Parts: sequence; C-alpha cells; structure tokens
Amino acid sequence: MQGGRQGVSRAGGSGAISWLETLLGGRPRSHKDLRFRPRSRSPHELWLVIVDASASTRRHQALSEAKGLLAQVFDDAYRQRARLALMTASGDRPRWQFQGLRASSDLRGWLDGLGAGGGTPLQAALVQAADWLGKRQRRYAAEYQRVLLLTDGRLKAWSGLPVFNCEALLVDLEKGPIRLGRAVQLALELGAQYRHIEELATL
Repeated sequence: MQGGRQGVSRAGGSGAISWLETLLGGRPRSHKDLRFRPRSRSPHELWLVIVDASASTRRHQALSEAKGLLAQVFDDAYRQRARLALMTASGDRPRWQFQGLRASSDLRGWLDGLGAGGGTPLQAALVQAADWLGKRQRRYAAEYQRVLLLTDGRLKAWSGLPVFNCEALLVDLEKGPIRLGRAVQLALELGAQYRHIEELATL
C-alpha cells in the first residue's frame, strides 16, 4: 500500500522552498534544482522525522548543522499545514516528541533545546516508527507520507531493519577526517534515498 498519492510540485520559480522534495529530487546544484510547493495541497501530508541525537552526532558540529536543516523542514511543514511526527534516538531508548500533530512555530523552542548524548538506540527507533507509520497508513489511506532520517550511521551492528512504505530520505551527519560510511548501507537497507549533510552547505 502506498502512503498517499504524489502531489503537484514544481522546479524553479519563487516562494518557499520545499526542502524535503528538493532533496528527494537529487542534489541541488543551482536555483533551478530547488522545488517550491503551494501553501496547501491535497491529500493531507504527514512527515515522519527521526533524529539520531546520540553522543557521536556532537562531533564536528554535525548536530548543529542538522538543527539548521530541521528548522527549514519545520518551517516548510508549517507553511504547508502538514502534520508532523517526531522521534529522537539517544540515551537508552527512542522517544516520541510529537505524533501526527500540526506543525507549529512552537517547534523552534524544542529545536533550540535539542542536545546529543548517550547511546544510539536507532534500530529500536526505526522499528517503532515503522510500526506506528504502518498503523497510520491503514487508518489514513489517502494521507501522503514521507520519512526523514538524520543520523551519522555510527551503529555497531544492526539486523532486520524495516522498510518504510513511502518516500524516505536519510541525511548522513557523519563528518570529520575518519568516516565509517555506514549510513550509505543503512539507507540501502531501509529503502531510503541518501544525501550527505555537506551537500546542503551551498544552499
């Protein structure tokens, strides 16, 4: 089952940039590669955002850059009146921050307070998120859904990952001179598109 139908989008133009759609369309190299979206669209949208906030994401200001991207995504969701589900993975277990609520300006306060620390319960987060999304897809069959995962991929091991039954994008936060490159394989197994946070530096 698909998570809703694809809505109308357009490349180039003016107005508010749709960051999720821009990144899903490939690495933007110039203004003409940016995607712009109308204020409202049908069917309604849900954006599921999963943030790896483990201690390793503090390195080389990776989490700070992730916050910049999240601020853009939250603003985009607010303008488009999309619903937002937000989960963080840090410490000993993942935690839901919001589940299917309307995006609002209050998210800025939450984002300012977001810190990193502890372990990487990312696999548990992915399993919980996929289960929740599957139930929602059955309940709201016409809803258009997307998944955004921000992680540096620094897990010791994983197995039996879920595959999201909708468009999914993994943004790799791993930076620094020594990189394990695990996020590429993680995206492949999740059935997600892959982008590195450094691709956004020139936007």
